[in-house]
Amino acid sequence: MSALQGKTTVDRRQEVRRVLAVALALNIAMSLLKLAVGVVSGSLAVIADAMHSATDALSSLTGLITNSLSDPRPDRDHPYGHHKYEAVGALGIAGFILFTALEILLRSSERMLEGFPQIRVTAQELMILGLVLGLNLLLAGYEYSEGRRLNNSLLKADAQHAASDVWTTVVVLVGMAGAMIFRVNWLDIALAIPLALLLIKVCWQVLRQTLPWLVDHIAIAPESIHAETMAVPGVLNCHDIASRGVLGQQVFIDMHLIVDAEDLISAHTITERVETRLDQKFGPVRCTIHLEPREYVEDGITYSGAHG
Repeated sequence: MSALQGKTTVDRRQEVRRVLAVALALNIAMSLLKLAVGVVSGSLAVIADAMHSATDALSSLTGLITNSLSDPRPDRDHPYGHHKYEAVGALGIAGFILFTALEILLRSSERMLEGFPQIRVTAQELMILGLVLGLNLLLAGYEYSEGRRLNNSLLKADAQHAASDVWTTVVVLVGMAGAMIFRVNWLDIALAIPLALLLIKVCWQVLRQTLPWLVDHIAIAPESIHAETMAVPGVLNCHDIASRGVLGQQVFIDMHLIVDAEDLISAHTITERVETRLDQKFGPVRCTIHLEPREYVEDGITYSGAHG
């Protein structure tokens, strides 16, 4: 026998789409500004930075598409909801970040092979890049704060991408200022290489946060679930505990339970108390409980395969 309790999940996709639409518009505007400066000055670093902003725009567009598919409410074809679409979108953003890092390294190599050609830089172009830097900072802070407020991993990942663009623009500004004041054309290349390594680190951080969700990594330690369950009056034994999902967003828990009850109604009441307690502690939670006879008591609380 199993008791499955579904909790109502608030659909905040429209709010997320509003944030992503703002990000998309700003990223397109910043890409065009950087591209114009790069073409006029002849700076490959600025053109590469414009491509970075273009990948930001592409990631925001991808986020809009995946968010529209990521309905938190279950349906007939997706009884566990659609949350993993957001994880797929976050993986796409990680791919864009990696592409940007490799593009910066490639552009740096090309400039070194060309003998560090002269860059034509003016104060007006530096001011434009400074304006873009300010917009980048505002966008990254806005997306991250909204991602925390809405508890949305897609917005948080996109904010990390926007933050990486801030560092790219800083490097380009330093390089172009050096080229204008000191006539040092290799300075932006020297700064671009560690920046590319930083972007690769950001990519890894996004992957580390997203992959456990996609591969159904444990969401809550079985010892914690066991402790909360055993604290419910009437529970005699709890074992074979499994969990997946994202804590604070949506967690699915499976367990085998033995209760002190002589009839089905009493047993069901105890399982509902267990579900309520787990939802209050770790919610939102959808819990599947398998009731077993008293003879099925086990000392282990999780699946044996997890001990290997």
